[in-house]
Amino acid sequence: MVALSESPPAKPGLWSQALRAPEFSSLVILVIVLAAFAFGDSKFLSPLNVSNMIAFLPELGIIALGMTLLLTAGEFDLSVGAVFALAPVSVMLLVQNANFSLGVALLVGLAICILVGAINGVLVTKVGISSFLVTLSMLLIVRGAALYITQGFPLKSWDQPGPLVSLLAGSFDWGPFRFYTSLCWFIALTLLAIYVLDYAKLGNWISAIGSNRSAAIARGVPADQVKIWLFVLTSVLAGLAGMISAFRISAASPVAGTGYELEVIAMVVVGGTALTGGRGTILGTLVGALMLRAIRNGIVLIGVPGLAYNIFIGAIILGMMALHSGLERRHQAGD
Repeated sequence: MVALSESPPAKPGLWSQALRAPEFSSLVILVIVLAAFAFGDSKFLSPLNVSNMIAFLPELGIIALGMTLLLTAGEFDLSVGAVFALAPVSVMLLVQNANFSLGVALLVGLAICILVGAINGVLVTKVGISSFLVTLSMLLIVRGAALYITQGFPLKSWDQPGPLVSLLAGSFDWGPFRFYTSLCWFIALTLLAIYVLDYAKLGNWISAIGSNRSAAIARGVPADQVKIWLFVLTSVLAGLAGMISAFRISAASPVAGTGYELEVIAMVVVGGTALTGGRGTILGTLVGALMLRAIRNGIVLIGVPGLAYNIFIGAIILGMMALHSGLERRHQAGD
């Protein structure tokens, strides 16, 4: 009598895989949010309002890309909001007070960001202090430095347009819409981040470190070096975003970016990246960034006080975390 072999379990279809993806539920919520605001006020989807929403999107979105990679590796950075302010403040002071050329000043500003990120990474990986304590301390140090070198006052308006300024924060019209070149930077960096996290060996390393650092090291993954470079990358992206913002509004403030660290983490988590590490999604972060920008814009447009924004964001984060947790349990039960 011939024993019947067990057939292999059927692989889930594309639709089933899409339903299980954390970014899919975030996309559904985004569509609902957009529809609700469009129904609440017809001006929400007007070219002028859409242009205004997109104008602010790249600045926080660029930081969120770095934060996604860092969270996937099991760490996070609370100093990004302060770096967002320090980088353009340093650049403008060097140009206006020390007569540096803009190109050299930008390089110095990025070098400061690299230094901040490297210090964060070394203290976390080599000294063994938690990223929460390290980056919280760095937030205070960097914010204090920005306030000290400016004496707490915003710098005068930027009045030196040039090719570098146009490259970072120039604007262009597309039909009835007005966009900034920063959107092109954001799109390019998003595509690069998708490649790194989903297709490159580095992305496998990042996910492995976040899932089980000891096992990743045993397989030859240079966990400490990867984390240090991720801290550096996140800090550089925060500084780049700060410079873009300063050039766009023609001013630099030492208190710019206050609270951005929490808003960026919210964008990443709402998109489906796990706070505990091991799972990250750049597409989900893009959806989360769009969602939070739409909410900030929409609640004001329909007459809700802007101070209620944090209430909406807190509720959405809790709801999305519960939804992602439920989907994860169903996925494990199905396995």
